[in-house]
Amino acid sequence: MNEFEELLKEHFTVLQRFVRYKVSHKFDADDIIQEVCLTAALKFESLQNPSAFKAWLLRIASNKCNDYFREKAKRMQISLDALSESALSTGRLGVSEQSVVRDTLELLGNKEKQILYLYFFKNLSQEAIATRLSLPLGTVKSRLHYAKEKFRQHYPYPPSLKGDIQMSKLPEKIPAYQIEPSPLPPFSVKWEELQGWLLIPRLGERLSWGLYEAPSRKRTEYTDLKVVGKAQIHGIEGVEIEAIQYGVEDYYRTGMVDRMERRFVAQLTDTHCRYLAESHVENGIRKLYTFLDGDEFLQNWGFGEDNCGNEVNLSPKGLLRREGSVVQGHTSKETVDIVGRYTVTIGGKVYDTVCVMDIQCFNDGVVSEQYLDKNGRTVLWRRFNHNDWARHRYGKPWTELLPDNERLTVNGETYVHWYDCISDYIL
Repeated sequence: MNEFEELLKEHFTVLQRFVRYKVSHKFDADDIIQEVCLTAALKFESLQNPSAFKAWLLRIASNKCNDYFREKAKRMQISLDALSESALSTGRLGVSEQSVVRDTLELLGNKEKQILYLYFFKNLSQEAIATRLSLPLGTVKSRLHYAKEKFRQHYPYPPSLKGDIQMSKLPEKIPAYQIEPSPLPPFSVKWEELQGWLLIPRLGERLSWGLYEAPSRKRTEYTDLKVVGKAQIHGIEGVEIEAIQYGVEDYYRTGMVDRMERRFVAQLTDTHCRYLAESHVENGIRKLYTFLDGDEFLQNWGFGEDNCGNEVNLSPKGLLRREGSVVQGHTSKETVDIVGRYTVTIGGKVYDTVCVMDIQCFNDGVVSEQYLDKNGRTVLWRRFNHNDWARHRYGKPWTELLPDNERLTVNGETYVHWYDCISDYIL
């Protein structure tokens, strides 16, 4: 291996992160990375100081990314000032879902992109567009109508028709279910749901989920969620989510009977899914917390180093080993791992799933099982409490509070099944 290959190997991961941070399209980013490597190989002899290789390589990458954005702007016949790089780039950890409109525009012809940009982004009237493009007003009207239709055809989240019933009614009791180990090896899965809330933070998404006590199987709480639009918190772009909770345990603080509204801002990237902000009304006061508010936010909504969020691309890591109801392995705070493949039969439907175990991510002293199908969607979520969890509040260990409920043993410690969660995804 020559000097260039050694240096490129050493700094290749940094190069990938840099380009994928800047460029929203994965395939475009990969093409740029290849171009950077080729250019660097051809010009390596001109580098006088090999110790400056990293900065030199990233400078090449920056120039290639700028060329990419200039070409995009040129194809849309708009200035770089109008189409800022930030509108086409991503968040710190990967591709931001805010690019969905831009991605759809890329599927259209240049004329359609141009007229939609002028009409919606620049807020020009049809008359102003006609003047700017030196076109008859009739031509602008027909072209705009055609462009809107083409956009609707390609946009992945079409608007709902008026009068549609949006919410599936969750059952009062959870359907009977069975969980059986599969002899097949566990599969990797793309898990884009918000941890603990099951919704994918993407424009057009909505979901209803309910909590069900064991062993009664009765529904105690349910939540309706929907993504209501784009949002930005401290310069990081995501989407805003409206969550209406019914039957929540702490509704007495909200001033509303049996109903609580929350608002989230969340971000989905190619690699992670995370909360950026949460707000709710408490004692008549709207309270807002963001990822910069320290423990007040991180203890409830944060996850991972620097609140990077939960991983989207899940594969078995070998951190946890499970045999029946016994789990062993690495169980420090915030451990998530796939522990096996299971066939889940619920409500007469059969799902091929992997079981994702969560050790103390949801809460200290809490373990959860989350059964994900090959679409990365939750089929069933089950919570287990450490035997002494919140004993000061409930007065007894959970083996006495729920003596007939299923138990797990995690590194010799006893956890007791408390409740389950399903969503209208499986209904």
